[in-house]
Amino acid sequence: MKAPQREAIVVTGVLGILLVSWLGFFLHRSPRFPGSGVGAIFGIAAALLMLVPLAYTLAKRIPALSTRMTSRVSMKTLLDLHVYAGLLGPLLAIVHTGHKFDSGLGIVLTAALLLVVVSGFAVRYLLPFVGQEMKDKLVLLQTARGDLDNAWGALEKSRSDMRPPRASVWRAGLASVGLATESNSPVKDITRIAESVADLEYSVRRHQILKLWFGRSLKLHIALSIGFYVLLALHIGAGVQYGLRWLS
Repeated sequence: MKAPQREAIVVTGVLGILLVSWLGFFLHRSPRFPGSGVGAIFGIAAALLMLVPLAYTLAKRIPALSTRMTSRVSMKTLLDLHVYAGLLGPLLAIVHTGHKFDSGLGIVLTAALLLVVVSGFAVRYLLPFVGQEMKDKLVLLQTARGDLDNAWGALEKSRSDMRPPRASVWRAGLASVGLATESNSPVKDITRIAESVADLEYSVRRHQILKLWFGRSLKLHIALSIGFYVLLALHIGAGVQYGLRWLS
């Protein structure tokens, strides 16, 4: 198994765990855990990990910063950190909540967190997969169209070169009403190839629509990430303010 395939399988599994973990709200709730010492450690670790993906984002869009960072760490490594920290951080954040979704800010923050992860997964894995599938289908479609043109040319040539025997005409007439089948019929081959061309054309159009929608997921991922970091800052600020009031 190739490394990208292993990575996709691991990331998909972790994503599945993340999407299911928040459903523990229906089975378990620990209202005091987020404010406890252990809960605070999980929350701080989650916040720090969720800041790591910013390194790849900034390096990709700021040339000066990219030159400095890539002299020490490759973009591939930054992307890997972007992916894995972007999954581990949310997992720790879900643990930090203790499934206590009582505040509006916490609910919106958790929802934004999950949407950021899902949209990032779509950009990283689903969009390239759809693009590669469409390229493969276009190659098959081009080949099928060539086969169809060749079949039409062979049929026209056979019609012009010779007149079919009377028995063949009789068999073709029976086949047209479903009472007999023609063996090695050029018309039958053309019909089969034409059906394949139609299926491939439909599949390509469907992949084009999917690629368009997944292509928009990058803009959605960036917008959601900005909103998420704003909510995260508000959440941290509220936690610090509450802690200072408690200490006083």
